[in-house]
Amino acid sequence: MKKNIVLFVLFVLPIVAYLFFASGVNSFTKLPVITPKIADFGNWKSLDGKKVSLDKKITVLGFSGSQILNNRGNYFNLNEKIYKRYNGFEDLQFVVVCPLGTENEAQKVLDALRPFTDVKGWNFIFASPEEIKTFYSQLKLKGKLDENLGTSSVYIVDKERNLRGRKDEKEYKEGYDTFHPSELSNEMLDDFKIILYEYRAALKKNHNATKQL
Repeated sequence: MKKNIVLFVLFVLPIVAYLFFASGVNSFTKLPVITPKIADFGNWKSLDGKKVSLDKKITVLGFSGSQILNNRGNYFNLNEKIYKRYNGFEDLQFVVVCPLGTENEAQKVLDALRPFTDVKGWNFIFASPEEIKTFYSQLKLKGKLDENLGTSSVYIVDKERNLRGRKDEKEYKEGYDTFHPSELSNEMLDDFKIILYEYRAALKKNHNATKQL
């Protein structure tokens, strides 16, 4: 009997503890709201002429600036680390806000991504510099757009248009730097899993689980 107890403590208990804590990150954490109820996009069109909305979608939001081609490596990083893993979810969209006049450059980035992935979840939308500045300012973020109206950071916006992130002073994070693949693979992926878990749990609670998430 004592031998069985010792074996349980030495081998089984550590495995159970590991599984508990490994699942605990997503099961018992809620990603804080950084900015609640941000405004929806204006009447801005995508490359295919469609209007894109933040409503009822989990959105990965970016701002390309006018130097889209110079920063195309950032989109490849995001595509590899996050998009390709989750692009099958109907309730998920990737939206990049671009200045008017950069449509050709954005199309080139999209065409370059196409051989590697199904790009239907990628949306490049276009607005005037003034509209982009106004939209970004209401996000109330610590980070700023550069002189080209771009940033290498992307942001997570939930279905209720709340911008989500980490509010703890020691690890405050309002966005995720696409220039660094490790940040996408670690912090962003962890936080993204939490968002998905929240919605899956809500659907399960309401007995309305679907393949959308």
